[in-house]
Amino acid sequence: MTSAWSWFVIAVTLLNVIGLAVLLFATAKKRTAGDEQGATTGHVWDENITELNHPLPRWWLGLFVLTLVFALGYLAVYPGFGNFAGLKGWTSAREVEKDLDTTRDKLESLYAQFRNRPVDDLARDAAALKVGHSIFLNSCAACHGSDARGAAGFPNLADRDWLWGGSAEAVLHSVSDGRVGTMPPLASALPPDGVADVAHYVRSLSGLPHDGRMARAGKDAFEGICAACHGKDGKGNIAVGAPNLTDEAWLYGSSQAAIERAIRQGRSGRMPAWLPLLGEDRVRLVSAWVLAQSQADNPTGSQAGAP
Repeated sequence: MTSAWSWFVIAVTLLNVIGLAVLLFATAKKRTAGDEQGATTGHVWDENITELNHPLPRWWLGLFVLTLVFALGYLAVYPGFGNFAGLKGWTSAREVEKDLDTTRDKLESLYAQFRNRPVDDLARDAAALKVGHSIFLNSCAACHGSDARGAAGFPNLADRDWLWGGSAEAVLHSVSDGRVGTMPPLASALPPDGVADVAHYVRSLSGLPHDGRMARAGKDAFEGICAACHGKDGKGNIAVGAPNLTDEAWLYGSSQAAIERAIRQGRSGRMPAWLPLLGEDRVRLVSAWVLAQSQADNPTGSQAGAP
């Protein structure tokens, strides 16, 4: 704040306080001996109800005086007079920083008990999972849902199907560094009916209703083009995030139209890297919670999606 504005604020503040004091004392006139009822305002209702103009009661006037004294004392101790910081030198920024330091100390005490422990060990710790779930709800639920079961275009994290692998290391890497999955548009590499044929073949791999003749026609194109990422058997490849096409998990839908759209237009998905935003402690805890959801659906503990 410039000096001119500072003096302007000081002047306005003082004028308001002085004006209120003058107004109070100007209206606090004592009644005269012959005017017990006080002066009237001249307003009369229903011929017998008169509005009187009595001065303020003394106790009420005293309260107003106390508020004025308090206001002056407050302005002397705390900021209020322009650039004058007050006798205590209080600032809202310093107060916020103090609260942040307190919060940081509490979080440090909380996270310290889980630090340097393996993620798969944290996935079996009820206290760690409670904290990890809170972090998930704040940071991840917007895309994956509060129950981690995802939505169209956002993977289900509570099943056995993993695009990039379901080991503790793979999950931690996904959360820390993010993932980028891209399927290129392939319509130009296929004959006119090739998109529909390949889509029918893809549906046949997971036992979905399909046209047998078109599926047979699309098999060669799949093995010649799509198998490079999804494998000849269509079981995917976690090294490149290529999904398994032989199970019931479909990120963008399993309808004929959805599969044809994916082949024709391609797909592109990106999960941001959370390590710069959350820090290592939170990333490890939320990874443990995500891993626990998959393990709850997979009691044997086998790593789905292994190559």
